[in-house]
Amino acid sequence: MTTIQLSTNIKAPIEVVFDHARNIDTHQKSASKTSEVAIAGTMHGLINKGETVTWRGKHFGFFLQHQSIISQMELHSYFVDEQLKGHFKTFKHQHFFEEIDGQTIMKDVMQYETPYGIFGRVFDKLALKQHLTKFLIERNKVLKVQSEMMSSSKQPRRFLYLERF
Repeated sequence: MTTIQLSTNIKAPIEVVFDHARNIDTHQKSASKTSEVAIAGTMHGLINKGETVTWRGKHFGFFLQHQSIISQMELHSYFVDEQLKGHFKTFKHQHFFEEIDGQTIMKDVMQYETPYGIFGRVFDKLALKQHLTKFLIERNKVLKVQSEMMSSSKQPRRFLYLERF
């Protein structure tokens, strides 16, 4: 099993960062380099516990699909997305949020296993881990910019759509 861990400091309230991290539209913006779009399940706005999303994006020259579910969620502090269908043997992405001195520390812990035995492990070491790390870093840059812009704006801190419960 491979684990990728990242920590990102964001000058925005925890609620704003948490909502951007689970926002389908924000994710699509952050994944524009891979042409990743939501094609089924929750396709816009905030995704909640028990909801699914199916992504379609171009990785390594191929269009791939990945369906995940939000399996756990504690509002404003933690959520987990896990693969239901896709090309990984297993895939789990944990998102942690903590607010300290007016900043939010967002931590990602992504764990996955590749299929295809030794070939999958070699591919992971040669390219996949680096690709996923860059993907997360790019995603987090967009989350940081979006969250900091929203928190510095004079506009109310809310999204322009209703959250489903």
